[in-house]
Amino acid sequence: MNAAAAAFLALHRPGAGFILPNAWDGGSARLLEQVGFPAIATTSAGIAFSRGLPDAGMTGADMLDCIALIVEAVDCPVSADLESGYGNTPDQVASTVAAAVAIGVVGGNLEDATPSGGLFSVEEGRERLEAARSAAPAGSFVLNARTDTYMVSHPDAFAETIRRAEQYVDAGADCIFVPGVSDADEIGRLTAEIGAPVNVVAGLVEPVLDAATLRDLGVARISIGGTLTRAALSLVDRAGREMLEHGTFGFADGLISYGEFQQKLGSD
Repeated sequence: MNAAAAAFLALHRPGAGFILPNAWDGGSARLLEQVGFPAIATTSAGIAFSRGLPDAGMTGADMLDCIALIVEAVDCPVSADLESGYGNTPDQVASTVAAAVAIGVVGGNLEDATPSGGLFSVEEGRERLEAARSAAPAGSFVLNARTDTYMVSHPDAFAETIRRAEQYVDAGADCIFVPGVSDADEIGRLTAEIGAPVNVVAGLVEPVLDAATLRDLGVARISIGGTLTRAALSLVDRAGREMLEHGTFGFADGLISYGEFQQKLGSD
């Protein structure tokens, strides 16, 4: 049993609704750890954006290099966004998960979205998760199975989510991640029907429900995906426009000072 993975898994209780913020580099990871979060996750979208690329625009090797820098920057458990596993076959997915474990992550998301924007069949999704589980046995890695039924606007997203969740839990998933759902009643139905902790993402679609509401609906884990990265880069966009169009620097008001950053990010 991996102690860090066990501590991370213990957070996943239905209704606990623990907030798992998503970092995109070592600096953001360290700041979030210092705020007091017991664990952090990475964001594939945020990492890609920070490198001047669109989401899903990086190779698995490059993504793992970036994740390694985040793991090295913090002491708390880190869960990795591994997209769909960076491989066409279950064996390639297993290799990706093994590489993630080797750099020190204690969990990871695997999604059932295909590179072309559709969904893998339920059977393919299950095989890929089984391969991941074989590469990282239960207790050593928190496997978060993401299904993109709502993201691809499946005609019966609820029923298809339940069908996939059952298969994914049987394949060894510790948690089921359902991005793109925001209706409170729908979320409550999902947590009641899925036989595992449920993860939803805040800030991806409207309305954005607060943590207290999501906890009342039975959600175990609340992540934010690339939302925090988008917030940070939105500031860069607005600041750039302010400087170019008005020649002012109002964006600098209220910032953490240079000296404080030196202290926060300096060696312990």
